[in-house]
Amino acid sequence: MLQLAELRARSATLIDQYASLWGRLDLAGNRNRLDEIERQLSSPDAWNNPERLTPVLQEKSQLEGEITRLERLETCRRDVTEWLTLAEEEEAAGEPGQEALESLAEQVMVLQNLLQETEMNMLLSGKEDRLPAIVEIHPGAGGTEAQDWAEMLVRMYLRWADTHDMKAEYLDYLAGDEAGVKSVTLRMAGPNAYGLLKGEKGIHRLIRISPFDSSGRRHTSFASVDVIPDVGQEITVDIKETDLRIDIFRSSGPGGQSVNTTSSAVRITHLPTGISAQCQNEKSQHSNRDTAMQILRARLYELELRKLEEEKKAQYAGKDAIGFGSQIRTYTLQPYRLVKDHRTNTEIGDVEAVLDGRIDQLLRDYLLYLHGQKTN
Repeated sequence: MLQLAELRARSATLIDQYASLWGRLDLAGNRNRLDEIERQLSSPDAWNNPERLTPVLQEKSQLEGEITRLERLETCRRDVTEWLTLAEEEEAAGEPGQEALESLAEQVMVLQNLLQETEMNMLLSGKEDRLPAIVEIHPGAGGTEAQDWAEMLVRMYLRWADTHDMKAEYLDYLAGDEAGVKSVTLRMAGPNAYGLLKGEKGIHRLIRISPFDSSGRRHTSFASVDVIPDVGQEITVDIKETDLRIDIFRSSGPGGQSVNTTSSAVRITHLPTGISAQCQNEKSQHSNRDTAMQILRARLYELELRKLEEEKKAQYAGKDAIGFGSQIRTYTLQPYRLVKDHRTNTEIGDVEAVLDGRIDQLLRDYLLYLHGQKTN
């Protein structure tokens, strides 16, 4: 049976949260900007150069989505207040109505979800956050055990992408000798893909009874995850042909008649920085070269971002060793079951759910942590 006192308390908390967030939002400003864009698009010569309108149309789409979401938030807050008032009036009259309580409970849940969505959008305000993400996963030392852990992480991110309408595709895949993977590069495309996944960058540690150890001993494995924004063609990165070394080699894989028969894999090295990118996932050498250039462009753009932000971090090859003391998160399956993020201190006991792709709490808590770091 729904209790009015409980719903009243939840409603008050959410309305206070709404008031705090609403003061930082600009619905009127978004509407004014949308009006400006629509006037610009309606001018007679606006479509003479359609390519120049691409960023304008993208901004229009983003504004329309933001306005719709904020209008829903405003309406839902009003509905919660009205249903709460009705439920209280019925209780005062000695005629408690279950219908009013059920409708209030439903609107309270909708308001809670909309507030969380609004909060996430406020945290994802960087210009790179909306871009697709390039996710690279590499096992640490440990052979098959670490390679299997790397493949478990690949599965986790693919499951997460599938439940969030993200398009995931392999850019590069190098299978392990016995099991798992030696290296995987994924591209994730969808709303705020890079902004959501950027906190996954770092060393991930797994503690479990190894399925590859006949003695049943506990093993600790490490894998490195790197996440960079896929700038595509939106941002120009000056890359001179004379600064590139292009190596062609035969693709490698787990086996089969079509493997290692043609030299189609491509590795491109940017000589001034030493940064390289490779792709062997396509049968066509031309396609592999295009994909490798896409990854290289994204890496060079990330390097420029680091310089502009005066970050003193090394590039991927110079990161912390993939080993003890450098992990951002630990996944413990034995002797107890717990996932712990060492930056935010977030702990989740349902390890299977996390490994099955339910990592939203981890992603959200990291964004809150990052926001707190910037405002302190």
